[in-house]
Amino acid sequence: RAVAMSVSHSSRLNKLVREQYMRLPQDGMVQVTYVWIDGSGEGVRCKSRTLDKEPKSIEDVPEWNFDGSSTAQAEGSNSDMFLVPVCMFRDPFCLDPNKLVLCEVLKYNRKPAETNLRHTCKKVMDLVKDSHPWFGMEQEYTLLGINGHPYGWPDNGFPGPQGPYYCGVGADKVYGRDIVESHYKACLYAGVKICGTNAEVMPSQWEFQVGPCEGIEMGDHLWMARFILHRVCEDFGVVATLDPKPMTGNWNGAGCHTNYSTEEMRREGGLKHIEAAIEKLSKRHDYHICVYDPRGGRDNSRRLTGHHETSNIFEFSAGVANRGASIRIPRQVGQDGYGYFEDRRPAANCDPYAVTEAIMRTTVLNETGVETKDYADH
Repeated sequence: RAVAMSVSHSSRLNKLVREQYMRLPQDGMVQVTYVWIDGSGEGVRCKSRTLDKEPKSIEDVPEWNFDGSSTAQAEGSNSDMFLVPVCMFRDPFCLDPNKLVLCEVLKYNRKPAETNLRHTCKKVMDLVKDSHPWFGMEQEYTLLGINGHPYGWPDNGFPGPQGPYYCGVGADKVYGRDIVESHYKACLYAGVKICGTNAEVMPSQWEFQVGPCEGIEMGDHLWMARFILHRVCEDFGVVATLDPKPMTGNWNGAGCHTNYSTEEMRREGGLKHIEAAIEKLSKRHDYHICVYDPRGGRDNSRRLTGHHETSNIFEFSAGVANRGASIRIPRQVGQDGYGYFEDRRPAANCDPYAVTEAIMRTTVLNETGVETKDYADH
């Protein structure tokens, strides 16, 4: 018996008809889609405008505004928010010469919106630029039908236990590969530094990796990769959730493991710098847990249980090749004596700006405790 998959109505519209319009010439005009993070700190929003020529750099894209009262970012009586372009990509949906532009959000008084965590991250990254921090983030996500149930799972039940799904092949082991491959190609076209993808341990769960990126570029590229993911899923009529524990029970949660190194860690003998950084992180565990999901650790507490390849949220641990530790040193790095390490604590719905900023504050700027220093005057 054929099972009707739970997909959105709009995904069933005739896409061949759409293609007829998409092929029409633009006569030198360019569509620019502005993308920003909304008041939830997790959701992305977008709107488009026409420019009369193709922007060659981010400076060619004008500031814009939007109604912040409709995105949980402003009062209705003073609702205009500024969109400040910060990073430009090719548009994989409308194709060249059209653009996707990631924006920072500023309030009416030109101060950063509460969920604009890029603003302070950029300050910190400018301060530590001589250490050349590289990041690579592993974004796990789960595909859901429009009914909120994991895509491809039985309507009234569960798939077989975890085991055959991780990096799996076959119609009975992976669900939604078309979406994953479309997202990968769209990111490559856009210029996002996507570097890989794989099926994850729970069926309908996937991962893509972005990096290596230096400094502020990590947050910019991961946020645009997330936007493209949601947009691709929209075309297929399904939903991508970044919930850190979308299914209770004996199922893996979803994280955003963060790989990190400085220039001195990547050089011969860098292991001692890696170990020194881990020692600093061990003394600031509570601070990092608070910024590794948008709800001060409450989301991550559902995931970091000490089971399902996680550490316990209340304890800091580190080890070589240990996926049950807070920090994992890859086996190859242990053998070579230099390289990078992986912070396995960030939740799938973390803000990459917050995560990368926190790591730099602790390991390079040598901050301690739960308070952060304001570097505005430096």
